Amino acid sequence: MAHYGEKKVAVTGVGMSDISRNATKTPMALTIDACMQAIEDAGLKRSDIDGLSSYPGADNNASGFSPIGAPQLQDALRLKVNWFSGGGEVPGQLGAVFNAIGAIAAGYCRHVLVFRTVYEASARKMSKQANALFDGGRAHGQLMNFAPYWAMTASVQQALYFQRFAHDYGLKPETTGRIAINNRRNASLNPAAIYRKPITLDDYFASEIIATPLRLFDCDVPCDGSVAVVLSHIDAARDCRNPVLRVEAVGSAQKVRYSWDQISGEALARQATISSSAMMWERTDLKPSDVDIAQLYDGFTYHTAAWLSSAGFCKPGEENDFVGDGSRIALEGDLPINTGGGQLSLGRMHAYGQLHEAATQLWRRGGDRQVQKDLTVSINTTAGGPLSGCMMLVRE
Repeated sequence: MAHYGEKKVAVTGVGMSDISRNATKTPMALTIDACMQAIEDAGLKRSDIDGLSSYPGADNNASGFSPIGAPQLQDALRLKVNWFSGGGEVPGQLGAVFNAIGAIAAGYCRHVLVFRTVYEASARKMSKQANALFDGGRAHGQLMNFAPYWAMTASVQQALYFQRFAHDYGLKPETTGRIAINNRRNASLNPAAIYRKPITLDDYFASEIIATPLRLFDCDVPCDGSVAVVLSHIDAARDCRNPVLRVEAVGSAQKVRYSWDQISGEALARQATISSSAMMWERTDLKPSDVDIAQLYDGFTYHTAAWLSSAGFCKPGEENDFVGDGSRIALEGDLPINTGGGQLSLGRMHAYGQLHEAATQLWRRGGDRQVQKDLTVSINTTAGGPLSGCMMLVRE
């Protein structure tokens, strides 16, 4: 196997602020909490951080989607960096991590602080401008294509892909229900999660329809919070505080049209997950059977089901059998999934909460939700429309 650049990089520290639906701190304060935790967790000082990366950069609007950008945080923490990056035109929400990996592999920096901050829950209470289209406003950008059909939210857009996936592969509502139940069960053991009350299949079917076939419990949770990760060159990582979590492989290939409503080139219902997964497996000698835990994107439950087959854990159309009664994907199962509760229950941190969870599990710090087996390999994924990316971590 070629020595790809990502193999020179490791996760050395993670941090997470309070995750809530009603923040008592500003977005910057939440960001500083997460970043200082991550730096300390790695056993580093602020002066050691020489790179900074964020997704998708400060959006400077009332949505709360990305209130803090890399330059703002650099100033707040007085960081002296050789490189920084922040932007949304990347292959999936983990694009900021991929950019940081590339910068380290290229020798621009040794320790990169990567962060993702959201303030969507509070923003929606403070301003109607946090909604996709507000009274008197006009749709811009990609929303112009959806406005004539009143498909202004991700739930309406993704419900169409959900229906197509169910049509093409026979995905059953009991299967997506089991995914939601599993996430909530894991969240019940995670003190950081927003929703911790366990749910049943009856609760799932009783939850209201948001956009057919999406139910309330199929949808992730807008929240306020920040997650930070320190990535380090592998040589420096071995001098840090925690066991080395090496980046074994990255999948960033985008071989579909980059459009939320005109995706083509791969299986339509899978959106952009196939090419990114294929790239990741091409860059490692490991196989799906070697993976111990999987943090599979769950903006909606069907994204997780799609990743089960796109990542090679089962064949397309076998998602129902793989999930079964839920025991296979549970903490005690063959492939524990979304062990911290995922976005469905922890909160919508756009895969960064799940990256934090992967490190937590691989470092055996999961407490009551710790998977009780010798964990070595984790994969993390993102998805949604034309966005897709995945990566593999291996504990040395």
